[in-house]
This record gives sequence, C-alpha cells and structure tokens, in this order.
Amino acid sequence: MALPSKDFCTLCKQDNVTSDAVTWCTECEVFVCEECEKHHKRSRTSKDHKTISAENYHELPSSIIIKETSYLCKVHDRRFELYCSFHACACCVQCIADKHQTCQTMNPLSDILKQVKSSAAVPLLEKDLNDLKENFDEIIEYLRSRIHTNAEQKTEAIQNIRFMRKSIDDYLSQLEQQILKDLEIEHSKIKSEMETLLHEVDKRANQITKLQKEFSNMTKYATELQTYVGLKEIEKITSQEGNYIEDLKRCSDLNERNLHVTTSPALASILRDVKSLGKISVDTRPCNVKANAGRNDQAQYLVPVPMIDHIKPLLLNNLKVPKERNLRIIDCCILPDGNIITLGIDDNNRSNCLLFKNDGTFIRYVMSFDTRPSRVCFVKDNTVAVTLYHERQLVIFDTDNGKVIRNVAFDNECSGVSCDGEVLIVSMPIAKNVCVMNLEDKSKHNLKGIHVNYISLFKGDIYSTNLWNNKVNCYKLSGELLWSFTHKDIIDPMEWREYTRVHFMFNVTSNGIVVVSPDGNSCRTILNHDNGIKAPQSIAIDMKSGVMLVSSPTKCNELLLFKL
Repeated sequence: MALPSKDFCTLCKQDNVTSDAVTWCTECEVFVCEECEKHHKRSRTSKDHKTISAENYHELPSSIIIKETSYLCKVHDRRFELYCSFHACACCVQCIADKHQTCQTMNPLSDILKQVKSSAAVPLLEKDLNDLKENFDEIIEYLRSRIHTNAEQKTEAIQNIRFMRKSIDDYLSQLEQQILKDLEIEHSKIKSEMETLLHEVDKRANQITKLQKEFSNMTKYATELQTYVGLKEIEKITSQEGNYIEDLKRCSDLNERNLHVTTSPALASILRDVKSLGKISVDTRPCNVKANAGRNDQAQYLVPVPMIDHIKPLLLNNLKVPKERNLRIIDCCILPDGNIITLGIDDNNRSNCLLFKNDGTFIRYVMSFDTRPSRVCFVKDNTVAVTLYHERQLVIFDTDNGKVIRNVAFDNECSGVSCDGEVLIVSMPIAKNVCVMNLEDKSKHNLKGIHVNYISLFKGDIYSTNLWNNKVNCYKLSGELLWSFTHKDIIDPMEWREYTRVHFMFNVTSNGIVVVSPDGNSCRTILNHDNGIKAPQSIAIDMKSGVMLVSSPTKCNELLLFKL
C-alpha cells in the first residue's frame, strides 16, 4: 500500500482541525495525534486498547486494511463478544440468538484472540508460505527450463525439416540425372539408326539422279544399239531400287519412333496426396515438479487449532442397528452426504453393509459377503471399498445399487484400507507391505518393509497402527518413516481417523479412544467406559460436521454418535 503524504487525527478532523496523527487504535479504528493519544490512554473505556504507530499501520497487509476489520457485527451493529468454533466465526449477542442457538462450541472472543499469534495457525501458515514460495520458485525454474527446451526443440525441428527437404531435393536430383541419362541414351540410339538409314537412302537417291542425267544424254546422243543396251541396264537398276523402296516400306525402319517421358506414379501421388512436409504436434506429459503438498483446510487455522487438551466429545445420539440379524459392527464410515455405512458380521461369519441416515435412521442393507471382511472406507462419488482378509481381495461397490464395480486380488491377506479420492492404500501386515493404487490409471506399487495393521491416508501421508509393538506410525506416501509413537495408554492400537490436524486413534484393550497430536509427541484418552465406550471396534469422523461415530462389539445393536 502506498504511503500517504500525511495521516491526520480522526478525532481532530471532526472539529475541523488538522493535526498530524502518530498512532492508530486497533479497536477504535481511528488515527490519533499526540494530544488526543494522552486522553485516549487516560480514558477508562480506551486505556487498555492496543495501539500501533501510524507508520506501522501502513506496514500492515493491504488486504487487512481494505477489508476494514472491525470488532462490530455488520449485521446487528453490536460488538463481537463470542467465537463459534463450529462455524469458525465471531458472534455478537444477537448473532447467537439468530443463528447459533444450537452451537455448543462458543468461547469468549477475547480468549480466542489472545491465542491467535501463539496458536498452531502461525507456524502452519508460515510453513505454507515457505512451501508456496518454494513451489513457485521451482515452477518458475521448471517453466524457464521448458521454454529453453522448447526453443531447442524448435531449432531441432527446423533442422529436421530442412534436412528432409534437402534429402528429397538430392534424391529427386539423382532421379532427374538418371532419367535424363536414359533419355539421352534412347535418343542417341534412335538418332544413330535414323542417320544411318538416311545416309543409305541419300546415297541411292544421288545414284538415281546421276542415272537420270545419263538416261537423258543417252536418248540424245547414243546410237540405237547403244540405246538398246543402255535401256536394259537402266531398267535393271530401277528395278533393284524399286525393290529396295518396297522392302524399306515393309520393314520397321521407317516406323515413327517418338520419345516420351512418363513420370513415376509415386511422384504424381506426392503432388496429389502430400499436402505438407509433416505435422507439428505437442505431446503433454506430467511435469516433474514435486511441489510440497498444501493444506485444503486452511480456513479453520485462522483461529487457534484445538489442542488435544481441548477435545471434549459430546454424546449426541445412538444409532440402532436392525435386530433381524445378530450383527457385530466391526467398521464404519461416513459418506459425504452425512449418511453412514457400517460393516457388520453375523453369527455365520457373513458380512453385511448397512446404510443409515445421519440422524441414526436405518435405511437399507447395501451389500453382503460370504466371507469375513476387515475394513471399509469411502472412495469417491457413491463408491465404497471393503477389504476381505482371508480372500485376499479388495471389493469396490456402488452404495446406491450394491453393484460391484471392481475386484482387486492380492498375493497376501489384506487388512486396513483408506482412500483420498485419487489414491487408495491397502495394508498387508503378514507380508509387511502396503499397496498404493492409483484410481485414475489403475496402476499400483508396493511399499515393502512397512509392518502395520490399520492405516489411514491423510493429506499425502500414511498414518498406521502396529498391534504387535503398540506403535502408531506416520509415513510419507513414498514409504519414508516420518515419526513413530508409543505410550502407556496405547495398547493394541487398531485404527486412525483424522479431524483437522489432530489425529484420532482408538484403543481396544483400554476401552478408550485416544487422541494423538499431529507431531506424534503426545496423546490423551478422550473417551472411555465412563462415556459408554466398551471395547471400541471402529470409529469414523466427518470433517465437515465434526461428528465422530464409535462402534462397539459388545453393543451389537447400536453405535454412538459424538460431537467433537
């Protein structure tokens, strides 16, 4: 933002006095001069207001100044006093009455604002800015490299075009020389034969001319006897020459021989069919820029991210499972529309997928399997994936019609499954392997040496549990271990679920649900048997609504729904 020539005291201007401003009050949102600042600091209503120098005011980002951040509600013209964590917005008293009557996550705005600069938002956004700068720098370098490469490709293409043209010209010149040589040979042959015949005919014609002269003299000056003898001789010669002419007409020596050139049909096809020397094409390939993965949920970090000590789940509802079958729920997931898919096993080890509304109302049976399933996860659109442990299979089916879309076979028993809509991962604990599948091109590769049971894919990282050593681990999608965590409260860990930057994991042995910090350095039990949790079997979390679903095999006919 360009610096103005001067800032004048807002209060003095109201009295038509122009005094140079020295301070900006962040709460009153006015400029004050030195004299007014003294009264401002002594006033009971404004003595605790935070101020900054007028010079520093202009160092603030222009986006903040332009938006005119204010402590007053623009709808009700009342001061903001509370903050709704669920809707991520500041509220005045009237706002609560109008739109936030059912919200249970209201906190004093002053408490929230005190924590802003020390909250996780600051380092996270700073890291995001650094990552973005690195990404843009790398992309700029990549684009410049591509421009240089394309220029080299253009030069090479020009050389290839001209080389092809020269090659064609040289080859046509060679063909031209050959056909001219052949033409010269044929013409020379014809010319030689015709000149030989012409010489012979001309010789005989001269002889007849001489004979005509002798005949004339004979008839004038010769005696009768001489004339008689001469006529006999001339008659003999004319008879011979007449026969020569007849023979000449009968043979092919006098036939017309015309020279013609017939160009190759291939050359004619070039003139007819070849419209250009080639075609310019541009093939598109994925770029090799490995940008740092950004966060899609940055808006919720503009206020302090809830720490693990602040997580206090509130029981909302019980979901009743139909009693027609004695089902034991082993896993569940929440669909984007809020509906719920559960995976249960009956007494015959036959599995059933059930669909519920988000209010707990049972809708219908969706899918059945003759074998014992392991885990279920949402894939994308209306599709869900289920791992069949002993069958070594992954089944992807449509929740609307129960139709199987894809079966994927594995060489080993498959357990945990998770998907982010683009990549699907499956854990194979016995083989110490994790399979990474690309849903777009259906390719897959294995991350070997990763010994885990249940997994979750979240923002490009793999979060997993290991039942044998009571560890929870975080890996990159490439297989690189980021961190590993153990704790006395984590016994036989079974599954991960994520909520914002805090990762939820439940613990079967201790009858509790444990929340682990994003860096894997600390944890806390947030639900246990006092909250109705008995040997939890699975959890599911809806990021949008902040709802957590917990299933317990000892409560085979219901699931517990909590508000985070």
